[in-house]
Amino acid sequence: MKMIQLAEAKSSGTILTKFSVGERGIIQHSVTLFRERLVSKEEVMGAWRLRDIEDASSLVPCDSSNISFKMMNILIWNCRGAMKPQFRKIVLDLVEWHAPLLMVIKETRMSGARAIELIESLPFDGSVVADTIGFAGGIWMLWRTDLVHVDVLASTEQEIHAIIRVRSQTLTWIISAIYASPSFVERCLLWENLKLIATLHDLPWALMGDFNEVITEEEKAGGNPICQRRVRAILDCMNECQMMDLGFSGPKFTWTNKRELGGLIQCRLDRVWANPVWKSSFPEANVTHLARVNSDHCPLLLNLCPNLSNASNRPFRFQPMWLSHNDFPGIVRDSWNGMENNLTGAVTRFTHKVQIWNKEVFRNIFARKRQIMDRLLGAQRALANNPNKFLINLQDQLSEEYNEILQLEEELWAMKSIVNWTIFRERNTSYFHLTTLARRSKNRITSILNDEGVWVHNVEQVQEVFSKSFIKLYQTDQTACPWFQRWDTEWCMRLEADEANALGLMPSNKEIWDALKSMKPYKAPGSDGMHAGFYQRF
Repeated sequence: MKMIQLAEAKSSGTILTKFSVGERGIIQHSVTLFRERLVSKEEVMGAWRLRDIEDASSLVPCDSSNISFKMMNILIWNCRGAMKPQFRKIVLDLVEWHAPLLMVIKETRMSGARAIELIESLPFDGSVVADTIGFAGGIWMLWRTDLVHVDVLASTEQEIHAIIRVRSQTLTWIISAIYASPSFVERCLLWENLKLIATLHDLPWALMGDFNEVITEEEKAGGNPICQRRVRAILDCMNECQMMDLGFSGPKFTWTNKRELGGLIQCRLDRVWANPVWKSSFPEANVTHLARVNSDHCPLLLNLCPNLSNASNRPFRFQPMWLSHNDFPGIVRDSWNGMENNLTGAVTRFTHKVQIWNKEVFRNIFARKRQIMDRLLGAQRALANNPNKFLINLQDQLSEEYNEILQLEEELWAMKSIVNWTIFRERNTSYFHLTTLARRSKNRITSILNDEGVWVHNVEQVQEVFSKSFIKLYQTDQTACPWFQRWDTEWCMRLEADEANALGLMPSNKEIWDALKSMKPYKAPGSDGMHAGFYQRF
């Protein structure tokens, strides 16, 4: 028991206690005394913000722009009624554990003065409420004004649209909080609204919430088969809005009817969609299904900028766009010079040379694209003020270089998307880019269950789990194999002498070349990062 003794008698004041559980269950805590009572919303929020700052020693005003945030999180939860006794405690716990800068709460079944009173008791100082229809529905969008700037655009019973900017960033994007009606007719109105909004802007856009619809049979377990008419309606909306599903990690379903096994139905009704521009701005964003408690829906955690990058260990990959550069064949000749009989050494030398050449000569095509655009703008500005032949030739040259960069960009994204160009003859950079982003999201491993049954989230620890698992799988203590007498019988199949001898012969150059030509040029590379297309060319 920690006893607090005051140096002077006070009739009123405020004591803030903060604690955390350290190693071996040791509780680390601090106690801070206010001479005055904290009564107003602003004063309480100031105290709450202290919880986000590690090793804070006093309740001084907090400038959130100077804080290095470990995560940028958004929480989405269908609470199935905000009047439940445990609602406020659950929200406080979610905020404590995940530190969201914005939270969307759906199906609150509460609006008006009662909703405002309850919202004021939560650790957010910005809010917008979409009113309920009678005692059904209701959407709350809550945020911390010190972390994010929100301008509400419009709201209906099924949606709230706002422009959002995280204060530590310059990017502005549209966020839409969704609670689709259980009625199919009402949902169709929502889908039409979203299609209309998609035609009115070209900003990054993310939709999140309860869509009250499944898209594939894998998203439902139990109950009646899914209705294809309803599926077509939501997919039509998704396609016209050019949205992609961000996927998820965690439990497969977000909703359950909480019945016994015989009548149990589970579905994935809650999800997050984003358009390609948003996905390009937050390429590592991911969604986690959290534990379901006191609701038939589980909360969703959208992490905008997880710390998952590990570019230092990225393996070498041959880029087909290098083939378009006039200097590239010389790099290949220099690498193989004197190494005709040493393929491994030639590839190692080539890898080293081409990485230096790519950095110093070829350079990043996206940076080159921006530089050419800047030069082109400058040339056109000068041409408008002082027309001359040199500026006209420069403008034509830069335009040609820009078109070459666009071609290289198409080739880069097409290869990264692993889409067969012979199928998609009309190349489209945005399509290949979107395919690549979707594949990366699907293949990204953010956590793994270790041998002790504990989920590991740290990148280095995930790598260690993989390494140990493969070592355990393939390593053996056996040092020798016992010799058995040759099994000889008349009824088994035998190879003729010529066939048996042919198995031990070296393949001919023609056989090797025929095998190489039969391979697809830019499919999965070998362990050295080289595609079959490179050897087919050189």
